[in-house]
Amino acid sequence: MNRYDFLYLFDCANANPNGDPDAGNLPRVDPETNHGVVTDVCLKRKLRNFVLLTKKDESPYRIYVKEKAVLSTSRKPAVEQKEDSPRDWMCKNFWDVRTFGAVMATKENNCGQVRGPVQISFAQSVDPVIISEFSITRCAVETEKEAKDQQGDNRTMGRKFIVPYALYVAHGIINPFLAEQAHFSDEDRDLLFSALENAFQFDQSAARPAGSMNARALFIFEHSSQLGNAPSHKLFDSVHIDKKAGVEIIRSFRDYEISVAKKELAEGITLVTPF
Repeated sequence: MNRYDFLYLFDCANANPNGDPDAGNLPRVDPETNHGVVTDVCLKRKLRNFVLLTKKDESPYRIYVKEKAVLSTSRKPAVEQKEDSPRDWMCKNFWDVRTFGAVMATKENNCGQVRGPVQISFAQSVDPVIISEFSITRCAVETEKEAKDQQGDNRTMGRKFIVPYALYVAHGIINPFLAEQAHFSDEDRDLLFSALENAFQFDQSAARPAGSMNARALFIFEHSSQLGNAPSHKLFDSVHIDKKAGVEIIRSFRDYEISVAKKELAEGITLVTPF
């Protein structure tokens, strides 16, 4: 496998893409620029969930970091088997371990450490975001006491926060040297790109209703060598995202014009845009 760099675009409309639990679940923003932020952990969670859903948590596509997982218990079979080293067994059976890496060097069922070949950055919005806040009321209660306390207009009030619209950009890389060490295959690479395309299709919730978050574009820069043919930042800079003429307030992906300066790409770089 040769080196890959990729640039990932997704948007959010009237939803909360990544709430901050330390700030009352407000959408995350850069405090200096007001550009929206979505963490790498949030994006990896969606990719893991897609693989978990489509591959049904079966080897070799099991998911190590999942909701309510007891990690030491998940590692126990790796320590008990005798065919591979515990580290290699975890890589061969868990898609997210050989993709993103994992620290498994703990006292109980020690399986060492894996440096993941796939790294994804925080995503940042192209433009500053405005957070809208709405008051909500509770119409149903849990206990008889709450029913008595909330008679008339004395109902529980709450807050809901949304980003009216934002287009986010994240950057990623596949390190071929680490891919070899982690047993990351071409099939794993294709599954990663498929997960990026479908990351939001099965992630709907009250905070992110159907159609509110969508993968818009994936620019994959395939190098013709393991070392690579150009620095990552030059490849990412070749993708231009501009507001269309006459648009004052961004409220749709159609308000942007996306282009790639292919003449700026170095020799040995192949650009692939799967969607």
